[in-house]
Amino acid sequence: MNCILVDDDDMSRRLVEDYVTRVDFVNLVRSFSNPIEALSFLQSQQDDIHLIFLDIEMPEMSGIDFMETGSVKPQVIIISSKDKYALQAFEYSVTDYLLKPITFPRFFKAVSRAYERYNASRSPFDDDREIFIKKNNSLVRVRYGDILWIEAMENYVIITTINDRFTIHLTMKSIENQLPNLRFKRVHRSYIINIGKIDTIEDNMITVRTNEGRKSIPIGKSYRDTLINELNMINNK
Repeated sequence: MNCILVDDDDMSRRLVEDYVTRVDFVNLVRSFSNPIEALSFLQSQQDDIHLIFLDIEMPEMSGIDFMETGSVKPQVIIISSKDKYALQAFEYSVTDYLLKPITFPRFFKAVSRAYERYNASRSPFDDDREIFIKKNNSLVRVRYGDILWIEAMENYVIITTINDRFTIHLTMKSIENQLPNLRFKRVHRSYIINIGKIDTIEDNMITVRTNEGRKSIPIGKSYRDTLINELNMINNK
């Protein structure tokens, strides 16, 4: 995964450069102290850059200004000495938000998350991938992208898709193991959800939009933290 680093703080920049060398799946292409130079480079090389480590407070152009140019398509991991920009950064769907001084374990967690997203974007398990589900005496082809959620019902599971419902004799654990875990997440002992179909999350409920309206699905306490991390919620700690 190719990355660039943009930070006007020499000490911070050297630290991140060192951390990158310790991670096999990340390759530092260029390091910049000047965000304008970095933006110019990115515009010519963007298809080959997958991740940007970006400082927020820089004199010529802030990290927020950098992202507001609209030309930043790679994932972004913010590095900042202050947490007050976290909510604003989240509006740009940054992958993570690292507070200085950055420890290596925290850095590794952030780049691992970015790498998982990178692989997911290249994953064969996209909307057009399919699974066959038995219905009566037939096998029905169902696209992953059409599955909304899966619900446990005694010794059966009910698979709800955009246009149909399938009841099959199977355990939740078994169906969970058969579906790609980058897309389908267990959110409750009785529910697996296609995270690409989540509309809103409020308190301990997920809302999924369906053809008939909306469906509310509970989030189990033991699943909530994992789900939030998968949805790229920023941790400022």
